[in-house]
Amino acid sequence: MKPSLETRAMTLACVFISALANAQDPLDEKTRALIARAASLELKTKSVPPPGDPLEHHASGFAKVLCSAVFVTGLDPKFAAESIGYFTAPYEERAKLKWRVDRENKAVRVTLPNGVTRTAKFIGDLGCLTLPRGKETPFFEPPTVEPNLPDAATTRWPMGDVLPNKELPAQLDAALVAKAVDAAFEQKDGLTAAYVVTWKGRIIGERYRDGITMHTPLESWSMGKSLTATLMGILIKDGVYSLDQPAPIPEWQSTNDPRKQIRIADILHMSSGLRFRAPLDPDFDPADGYPDHRYVYTGCVNSFKWAANRPLQWAPNTVGRYRNSDPVATNYLIRLAVEKRGDDYHSFPQRALFDKLGMRDMVLETDPYGNFLLQGYEFGSARDWSRLGNLYLQDGVWDGERLLPMGFVDFVSTLAPAWVADSRPIYGGFFWINGTGRFPIPKDAYYMAGAGGQYTIIIPSHDLVVVRMGHYKGSSVGFEALRKSLALLMQAVPKGEVH
Repeated sequence: MKPSLETRAMTLACVFISALANAQDPLDEKTRALIARAASLELKTKSVPPPGDPLEHHASGFAKVLCSAVFVTGLDPKFAAESIGYFTAPYEERAKLKWRVDRENKAVRVTLPNGVTRTAKFIGDLGCLTLPRGKETPFFEPPTVEPNLPDAATTRWPMGDVLPNKELPAQLDAALVAKAVDAAFEQKDGLTAAYVVTWKGRIIGERYRDGITMHTPLESWSMGKSLTATLMGILIKDGVYSLDQPAPIPEWQSTNDPRKQIRIADILHMSSGLRFRAPLDPDFDPADGYPDHRYVYTGCVNSFKWAANRPLQWAPNTVGRYRNSDPVATNYLIRLAVEKRGDDYHSFPQRALFDKLGMRDMVLETDPYGNFLLQGYEFGSARDWSRLGNLYLQDGVWDGERLLPMGFVDFVSTLAPAWVADSRPIYGGFFWINGTGRFPIPKDAYYMAGAGGQYTIIIPSHDLVVVRMGHYKGSSVGFEALRKSLALLMQAVPKGEVH
């Protein structure tokens, strides 16, 4: 018997509604499962968005981005306004703002339509910072932090700039290596700024766009998270901390505080469980308010205190989420430890790490309270990032000295349990892992990554470290160029012994 007209109409309506719902739901099945799993584990705490006007936060971020571009990297301000730093200053928001470079005072001033002006200022060796509204100086005295290293021009790589003869070893396909380097720059709109390839620690390919040199500090963004892991690794090697200990954040130490159970390993695994909204959350909705993830850059607050005072959303080590709460908390722990033992906090990275590796060009920026914002406000040259990548390729040993504890490189390059539980084999310990084959290189390769196309890729099977840095506007085209370059390098460089 044929269905009645009414039944057929109802069926068609259901089909239409289902199709419409699917059209309005861009989430795939895996993402829905990811969200559902997290929801089933969620604790009964509230999400309260950061205070303030989002456009003012964008202005704060834009002022800092321009300040660093002009006074740290040395870029033309018009090029910078068009091409870099979209993360804390979205490109579409910039049209609502007016900006001015104040070269006399080494500052950038960004004005909103309501007349409010946000200022970022260059403060010397610590680069630029955004100041609270109406302030012209930060809440700390900016120190002088200079490398304690010999003249790079007369010192051999990697401690200096002097390279051996340019002829490559016979086991490498020199023509293909050159082709790989060219591929990274092939598309001009990819805006690749710097590219350095090392094999067994030796530079075998290197190129820069016009106006950029081997010493230019470039925006590095979240590659700073891997730098944060390294600084924590040094403290672990020194016996100050251990991976399995509960993190001694002062705000978490009351008897009944569930955050007291968060281990340092959980934080490095991006699975602390802190409630901290971020754009990479699978259920992120901009309508819910300005994200904490950006607020620790742009809010001009004590970023360490802000992160430390967020409640738990999940029990530690159950759900993996890419959130700035965790690197900010790690940097809080670093400051606590360095100052507790009587060392100078602001010179600690240079003395404990950069001087050891020959790194002269890193610029680490802070909030107005002097807290390093190494979740992404740091600048470095491609060669300096290559040095750091090679420290990991060499299992944390440099020139015969162990800088990172035994097993630490394995820790950061091994999949984090909470991310595995979420069926996402892509994250380790403040390092990304090529577990889904995002790059045409072995799946056990791991890498530092920053917004806008910043990468330091460690490929142990081929003794390679590849650094690609570029300007934000070209990131999508630059990413495809990098993939093409890496595919060529896999043909050019033989597989070696697995370390």
